[in-house]
Amino acid sequence: MSLLKYLRAAYLNRWNQLAFYGGLGFALMSGRPDVVLPIVAAIELGYLAMLGTHPKFQRAIDAQDAAEEREKHSQTANVVLNQILKQLPPPVLVRYDRLKARCLELRQISSDLHQTGMLETGQPMESLQLAGLDRLMWIFLRLLFTQFSLHKFLERTSRDRILADIKQAQGKLTEIGEADQSQHAQKLRHSLADNVQTCEERLANYDRAAANYEFVGHELDRLENKIKSLAEIGVNRQEPDFMSSQVDGVANSMLETERTLNELQFATGLGPLNDETPELLTEPRSKFVRET
Repeated sequence: MSLLKYLRAAYLNRWNQLAFYGGLGFALMSGRPDVVLPIVAAIELGYLAMLGTHPKFQRAIDAQDAAEEREKHSQTANVVLNQILKQLPPPVLVRYDRLKARCLELRQISSDLHQTGMLETGQPMESLQLAGLDRLMWIFLRLLFTQFSLHKFLERTSRDRILADIKQAQGKLTEIGEADQSQHAQKLRHSLADNVQTCEERLANYDRAAANYEFVGHELDRLENKIKSLAEIGVNRQEPDFMSSQVDGVANSMLETERTLNELQFATGLGPLNDETPELLTEPRSKFVRET
């Protein structure tokens, strides 16, 4: 299948198509298509075999496909970003904006160091860290949205009401008793028992949501302090390699958090957190909202 992809790309090359169909036209007008057509076909097959199997050409096609895939995922990430920014209330977004300002402060330090020649050529802190900081900010923003979604769920669901429903249904089951084996009593017992089970599942789901809400809150505080720490380290330690390792270390420490975000899709309605990250630090927040 991979070879067919490269052969197809070689065939669809506009210069090849121009030459190939030009050759076909020449063959048809030559008066000897029975001789010229096989020659044109042989040349085309030779060209496809030579170009389609050439490692450099294959790498170029793979790079092109990868770029298109990244662009597609990037657009998807921006759609999710717009969804988050439009639904989060302003007081919640204030926390995100303040943290973003910390990251931009770190970026400015990087720019100042690069301009003064304190960074090695080809090793600007900007290029080494910006993607990592975008990733951290993306996780933070999704955590904020997850916390907001869980809070709405917990506000609209009463644990006491669920417990009361369980108690009421269990009480009616007790009133019926096992002695009455009439068809009506059996139907009532089945309905009440199913209601108890459903309420118990609701209670378990509520408790899971409450536990996740607590966990997300702690993770928000942890990540916020991690990013603030990076900004403070950038002010006091002008060492690009050290700063890059710190950013990578924080990103790696969030793997469990990323798994939790993916598990909580039912509450947020967001897609899975994959490797694609929108450019949060290089674009103003208003740009993403206007684009939808």
